Amino acid sequence: MEHGSRQAATIEPEVMFPVSIFTPQALVIASLSLAVLLVAIFVILSRRRLASRGNSVLLVGASDAGKTAILSTLVYKHTPQTHTSMQTNSVMMSVGNTTIRLIDIPGHPRIRDQFRDFLSDAKGIVFVVDSSTISRIGPAVAEYLHQILHAITSLPPSRSTPSLSIVAHKCDTLKPTAQATSEQLALNRVRTILERELEKRRASQAGGVGIEGLGAEETESDVGGLECSGNGEFRFANWEGGEVVFIGTSVSVGKGLSGTNEKDAQDSELLPLQEWLAAQL
Repeated sequence: MEHGSRQAATIEPEVMFPVSIFTPQALVIASLSLAVLLVAIFVILSRRRLASRGNSVLLVGASDAGKTAILSTLVYKHTPQTHTSMQTNSVMMSVGNTTIRLIDIPGHPRIRDQFRDFLSDAKGIVFVVDSSTISRIGPAVAEYLHQILHAITSLPPSRSTPSLSIVAHKCDTLKPTAQATSEQLALNRVRTILERELEKRRASQAGGVGIEGLGAEETESDVGGLECSGNGEFRFANWEGGEVVFIGTSVSVGKGLSGTNEKDAQDSELLPLQEWLAAQL
């Protein structure tokens, strides 16, 4: 009995080393599970970021272009007499089953650069141009638009590029002809003048000439953002920063949108802009 007890006492339990658990099959399963988990976490975080940002549209443009009137008409369905804004105005606007934040950036040269503070959250940018005065102030308007184009092309690759719309506003001030409507005339005038002025700025850069004399105020002469595909002159259709949509609009002071139902909305002079806004969501 004593001898048997000694033998039983000397029997040691088998030790399972952890390394024996990690067979090739187990390692593959663990790797796949980890990859799926990481992808799921990335998707969830991405959706949260998209839900909390990128729902803003910036209204930018020179002073007296009509930005505040457009915002008021879109949001409050009424167009009051407006004055030059000196502070940013932000409001929520219902578009379909969701909402979008419209941010009206003052056009005064000293403070209009504030658009950069909201650029990271911008889903789209609406650059408003007074089609009735663009022939006279074209260089100054192009200088501001140049800053917008440069800011868009300077965004990091991780940031989605906001859509850009150039609005030829107050197109009802142009007299229609037998060949073209007031809106067509305004769109053609705004596009032609801006392309001409931006080409001057692009050519001055290519030649190493400063652009301060082309309507710029305290602007660096090496600002980029005007790169186009091909070797021709600057054209919005060839701009490498993305698609540029041109829209003609107008509003009547003291009046609002003609109605809220679909039939009445057909007569709204802001309907093309409303459709563009809806397409950004």
